Amino acid sequence: MKKIIQNFKTGETSLVELPAPACSEYSVLIETKATLISIGTERMLIEFGKGNLIEKARQQPDKVKQVLQKVKTDGVAATVTSVQSKLDQPIALGYCNAGIVREVGAAVTDFAVGDRVVSNGGHAEFVSVATNLCAKIPDNVSDEEACFTVAAAIGLQGVRLAEPTLGEQFVVIGLGLIGLLTTQLLLANGCEVLGVDFDQSKCDIAQRFGAKTVCAADGSNPVSAAKQFSDHKGVDGVIITASTKSSEPLSHAANMCRQRGRVVLIGVIGNEWSRADFYEKEISLQVSCSYGPGRYDLAYEELGQDYPRGFVRWTEQRNFEAILQLMSSQSIDTAALISHRYDFEQALEAYDQISGPEALGVVLQYTANTNEPINRVLDIAAGRPTASVGAASVGVIGAGNFSSQVLLPALASTKARLHTLASEEGLSSTHHGRKHGFEYTTTDKNALISNPGINTVFITTRHGNHAELVSSALAAGKNVFVEKPLAINQQQLDQVRAALDASNNE
Repeated sequence: MKKIIQNFKTGETSLVELPAPACSEYSVLIETKATLISIGTERMLIEFGKGNLIEKARQQPDKVKQVLQKVKTDGVAATVTSVQSKLDQPIALGYCNAGIVREVGAAVTDFAVGDRVVSNGGHAEFVSVATNLCAKIPDNVSDEEACFTVAAAIGLQGVRLAEPTLGEQFVVIGLGLIGLLTTQLLLANGCEVLGVDFDQSKCDIAQRFGAKTVCAADGSNPVSAAKQFSDHKGVDGVIITASTKSSEPLSHAANMCRQRGRVVLIGVIGNEWSRADFYEKEISLQVSCSYGPGRYDLAYEELGQDYPRGFVRWTEQRNFEAILQLMSSQSIDTAALISHRYDFEQALEAYDQISGPEALGVVLQYTANTNEPINRVLDIAAGRPTASVGAASVGVIGAGNFSSQVLLPALASTKARLHTLASEEGLSSTHHGRKHGFEYTTTDKNALISNPGINTVFITTRHGNHAELVSSALAAGKNVFVEKPLAINQQQLDQVRAALDASNNE
């Protein structure tokens, strides 16, 4: 399968061939039908990747502090190696995906093969996504409409934090993709909306939705416009969706608000602000976190543990569902937001467009073929001779920091045959597998373990599944090397002992 990635070291955006991702216990495997390029986020990542080290440091001062701390503890040489390795790890782009479920994990009960779903999966022909980050698409919502769901949920979470009520007046600063979606959500809540942007064409779209606008590019003062909009009483709230290094939007927001108004920050702006602007009117300021409650919670996002509906009414998933219902009732217009459509094979051409001012909603369209087999093993030795078969034919499960920085370079310096490198998503194993001379990469760890061409297995995955993988490899008659710890509780240790006794291995 193919996937779009960004390399921070080289600055290159690529469409690469990878094995299809594994479908874990709490996940579904989705064959993609449409994805939406997030202009703001993805353009920022691409520009960051193209910058030199000094420019990268300026953009992420917090990371610079971490690097300096690491120099103190680990030394210059180890820090340089670590930084170079981190920059060399490609990342997947995209988080707005619509497709068809092809596989479901063993613990999945809410989804079935054939369901049409949205998720925060990236730009790839197949994505594996935990169920709490998926939602079913209503029959009357197209894939093209549905791929806007996750971006709209970002706006929805900001709107929920602002707590609008019928008839209130709000300003939206920044009429990009998320700003225009946020504008529609506020209008759907019965609010009056004033949109602010430097691009007249985006102001025109907001006006079509029913908002009033002010274009700052022609010299108009947004604060004065907001005062006139509110009959000089001050607006009830401001939602900032702009992306800028300036702190001006925050100052404008405070000056636009009435006494005890609300300001919610969705976008990324400068962090200099005047205490007096907020203090004198007791204005509340809140930063919105992505799609809603559950974000970055491992138990929720990866282990399928939902929050009780009576205590957390709107989670990430329930925000997705709310957006889809608004689309189903035609309360959200996405057609007006689409500026470009591309076939997925032309994705790199699409990325050439997102730096232009005319880019807004860029949709990638995929040709789904549900009869096509899912391939989780990729031959990456094409074009070079494979290693000669020696005493050790190695398979490595795990391609994280320890593997990429320590184990794989050490193995590459030996005479062992580097047979297969495995990782769950396939991106890191393919990247490092090519770099260190492996013949195959896979997302199917069980296929690696059962492969008769491999006699030695290295395990460098998360600690919690070391024991299970060691036991499986021993049962398959492999030599096993495992990163510490061997087990994390007595039950797992007993499992490994039993597997070792049964294998007649030393």
